[in-house]
Amino acid sequence: MVKAKIAEIFESIQGEGLYAGVRQVFVRFFGCNLKCRFCDTKLNYYDKYTSLDLFNKIIKTSRGFHSVSFTGGEPLLHKDFLKETLRLFKNQGITTYLETNGTLPGAFKEIKDDVDIISMDIKLPTSTRDKSFWKEHRDFLSLAKNKNIFVKIVICDSTKKEDLKKAFEMIAKIDPKIPVVLQPNSFEFTKTLLNKIIELQGLCLGKIKDVRIMPQLHKMAGIK
Repeated sequence: MVKAKIAEIFESIQGEGLYAGVRQVFVRFFGCNLKCRFCDTKLNYYDKYTSLDLFNKIIKTSRGFHSVSFTGGEPLLHKDFLKETLRLFKNQGITTYLETNGTLPGAFKEIKDDVDIISMDIKLPTSTRDKSFWKEHRDFLSLAKNKNIFVKIVICDSTKKEDLKKAFEMIAKIDPKIPVVLQPNSFEFTKTLLNKIIELQGLCLGKIKDVRIMPQLHKMAGIK
């Protein structure tokens, strides 16, 4: 079986997006293909697991959770491992949840039939201070539009209105019913930034049906 680098496995509540507050088992993969300036996950350790090892560990030690969240890092860097693992959970009727930066549509295409819920980031270049990924995001969203998906966009002091308008237009063209969560950068979360996000939310009026402003619940609550 394929092995993957797993930084940690733990139980907590989901702190972001539409499923904030539900209890999950988190599987955090080691490694990412991006270097977003607001990243709050700095990893320097991992253990190697096979799909069966990971599945058995969760089944034996966890009870009463809503779903298993595959997060990172970037889980889709480990698509072959994910493919095996998602099927193990699917065969047991356990809900799976993918947290992804939305830049690897080719990898997502190989696993999309076996994952239940998708939290997809759109990385705005004026937020990340990195290159843009408009084509990758468009391709990813087009593949995922018939799944249970929502989009998360981190808003920073540096975020430009033009970037967000472009993201809204892209989403609306693919499917205006896809929910969007605007998430304040936790390192810059002030009243000023919140007011900015409220103003930016108005850009989507009439284009996207469900746009919410949601800070990171787990950080506000002081839990992992």
